Amino acid sequence: MSTALLPPDQAAVCPLLTPTQSVAHGIVSQAVLTAPGLRLTLFRFAAGQELSEHTTPARALVQVLAGACEFTFPDRKQRLGAGDLLHMPPKLPHAVRALADLTILITQATPPKG
Repeated sequence: MSTALLPPDQAAVCPLLTPTQSVAHGIVSQAVLTAPGLRLTLFRFAAGQELSEHTTPARALVQVLAGACEFTFPDRKQRLGAGDLLHMPPKLPHAVRALADLTILITQATPPKG
C-alpha cells in the first residue's frame, strides 16, 4: 500500500507539478493527503485515456494542473484545461477523457458521520 505524499498531522510541502511517477500509457494516481473527511489525490493520464462513468459519495473539486480533458455528465460535456476548477456534488455520475497528457488534483470532502 502506498503512503500519502503529505502527513495529515504536520505542515509539509509536496511539488504537484514534478512527476512522482511517470505515465507513458494509462493512468497513475497518488494519494497526496488522507485525513478524516478529506482526501486529495493526484492523477496523471496519458493522452486518450478514459475513466468510465462512475460516482462518488464525496463532494469533489477537480483542479486541472496541466493538459486538457473532457468530463461527461448525464446532461452535458464539459471541456477543462490547465487552471480550471470543476465542482461536483456528491453522487453525480461522470466520466473523464484525457484530450492531452493530463495532470489533475482531486479534492474529496465527505461530511462527518453522526
